[in-house]
Amino acid sequence: MAKYGPKAQEKVEKAVQEMKEGKLKSGKSGRKVTSQKQAIAIGLSEARKAGGKVPKP
Repeated sequence: MAKYGPKAQEKVEKAVQEMKEGKLKSGKSGRKVTSQKQAIAIGLSEARKAGGKVPKP
């Protein structure tokens, strides 16, 4: 059985694209995200909030 659902995949893909374009900002500080790992983490977090199938952090 898959760990991640399609909604999680969409959110992560969108977050990584935004990071590459320089538009993705981190939560509290609002700084630009430059790390791909951070972009993936943000995408997974958004997927969790949207009710997607994502394992606990």
